[in-house]
Amino acid sequence: MRTILDIDFPLELFNTHVRNGTIGDLLAKIMEDIQPEAVYFSEAHGKRRGVLIVNVDSPSDVPRLAEPFFLSFNAECRFRICMLPEDLAAAGLHELAEKWG
Repeated sequence: MRTILDIDFPLELFNTHVRNGTIGDLLAKIMEDIQPEAVYFSEAHGKRRGVLIVNVDSPSDVPRLAEPFFLSFNAECRFRICMLPEDLAAAGLHELAEKWG
């Protein structure tokens, strides 16, 4: 299932990796392992943020996707199911509106 993985990185530990030159290799290793569909880095609320689009086939995939960020950065991770427009079109919104609206 297509899922958004929002990651908030604590500044100091991420800064440590930047200062010692390991951030590029560490992030590349994590991305190679989890194989996200897309990756974006930004800022939110004064912290570094990562937004990854990942596939979650089973709840047991969550540790595989989150632990690299927990263990390497002490990061906060949140998972949100997301849809493409065609997924939303197939959701049966009209039928749901008839039933519940």
